Amino acid sequence: MAEEVKSLNFIEHIIEEDLKTGYGSDQLRFRFPPEPNGYLHIGHASSICLNFGLGLKYNAPVNLRFDDTNPAKEEKEYVEAIKKDVAWLGYEWDTECYASDYFQQLYDWAVELIKQGKAYVDSQTSEEIASQKGTPTEPGKPSPYRDRSVEENLKLFEGMKNGEFKEGEHVLRAKINMASSNMLMRDPVMYRILHKAHHRTNTDWCIYPMYDWTHGESDYIEQVSHSLCTLEFLPHRELYDWFLDQLVSADKLRPKQREFARRNLSHTVVSKRKLLQLVTSGVVAGWDDPRMPTISGLRRRGYTPESIKNFANTIGIAKRENVVDVSLLEFHVREHLNKIAPRVMAVLNPLKLVITNYEEGKEEWLDAENNPEDESAGFRKVPFSRELYIEQEDFREDANRKFFRLKLGGEVRLKNGYIIQANSCTKDSEGNVIEVQCTYDPKSKSGSGTEESLRKVKGTLHWVSIPHAMTAEVRLYDRLFTDPTPDGHKDKDFMDFVNPDSLEKITGYLEPSLKDAQVGDQFQFQRMGYFNVDKDSTKEKMVFNRTVTLRDTWAKLEQKD
Repeated sequence: MAEEVKSLNFIEHIIEEDLKTGYGSDQLRFRFPPEPNGYLHIGHASSICLNFGLGLKYNAPVNLRFDDTNPAKEEKEYVEAIKKDVAWLGYEWDTECYASDYFQQLYDWAVELIKQGKAYVDSQTSEEIASQKGTPTEPGKPSPYRDRSVEENLKLFEGMKNGEFKEGEHVLRAKINMASSNMLMRDPVMYRILHKAHHRTNTDWCIYPMYDWTHGESDYIEQVSHSLCTLEFLPHRELYDWFLDQLVSADKLRPKQREFARRNLSHTVVSKRKLLQLVTSGVVAGWDDPRMPTISGLRRRGYTPESIKNFANTIGIAKRENVVDVSLLEFHVREHLNKIAPRVMAVLNPLKLVITNYEEGKEEWLDAENNPEDESAGFRKVPFSRELYIEQEDFREDANRKFFRLKLGGEVRLKNGYIIQANSCTKDSEGNVIEVQCTYDPKSKSGSGTEESLRKVKGTLHWVSIPHAMTAEVRLYDRLFTDPTPDGHKDKDFMDFVNPDSLEKITGYLEPSLKDAQVGDQFQFQRMGYFNVDKDSTKEKMVFNRTVTLRDTWAKLEQKD
């Protein structure tokens, strides 16, 4: 049977067409260009996978370039976090670049535009400039400083660079067309004065280039062939090309900007400003809080690089924005963890169970399969004793025929162990069951091959031996917002939809094999979900994060609504 050929996305079609019409394959170069003013989030993951994926597909280099032109918001911490995230996803960049490396070249080019009469220093306030921009249906008005002489502009621009003026006193604007139908072409600002230290250039510069001036020229300097941006940059393409028109030479490759749709994720926000608000207001514990949609948050929660890349590949690249249900991301992490995560037993809501006919003080070590999805994972030993914990919800005094867990007079199998029957229970003063007394069939041990061990019972429960159990803090994470589009309401603030139950901390009782688990190790707590070891763990106190439940519990809740 012929191998299925994967269809190309529209970006790949553009590249294929360029290769047919003159681009050499050795001219292809891509870039991922984050601004280091926050941590990367799941939306960035799609862009990372797109650019680096194209690099792998076409055997082309991919630059990691930091568009670091705003010292007021950018920090070295964010640079290091971004590098860590991209590397964790499994990608290698060809060259680590910074827009700040090009500050001198950008300044020199700006001087040339002034000399050509294509840029001027404007001494109006930002409010005055905005008021003169006009509207989409009305042309803008020219600045009273638009016709300054070249000599005066050069002198003022040099003074701006040398720190002779206050912030906001002057800006450099491109002289394009104040009547353009594209508002961005109405003499856009190229430089502003900022007396702030830069994370790389310190106080060397008092002026900083604007994004639109910097981005395309950085692409040109690096000889990026395809500059891939999200759709909000579509109106910027005309300006991107205008700036390049002033600079490009025939012997060098001219970058091409193309746009793809941003994919928003339900039950979350991905605006860096809003994510920062969650951090500064204390709703979450930091950028890497496991409830955050940041890549570092997802990593800490227990998501795998494979699950995020599979998610990005599934949603693909499109020309129209839409909201992707977060359950699709959860599906991919379940699918991957199901293949790789060892199975262990942990009880999170304990009920004491006493096997009255099991000898006091006796213990035995039972064989337990590590992962039925992976034959090479082998087996481990788990301790069994007279006193065990099971989940509270796994026992009822009285239950109907559809309840296949433990009930008085009923039988269940203990996972990897024996068949037991519940005979009686003990209650506290409020009528809550606090202990169940059972008997076991000593000949029914799993895997023993006896007739009794082959007997079928409908329910199988996980458990832990009380004398051997290790306690741990277990953090049950859920979606951070109750609404699918928390920032999509004009009359409400996104903070109004914060889920008050997005984190519950409980004490769990775990099988002792987990005592040697390391930070980041991932497990399936049988019948409970997927969990991993949090960085807050110590030798004295282990902390586990719930990555995701075994099933999509939200789907059931939404069906009830």
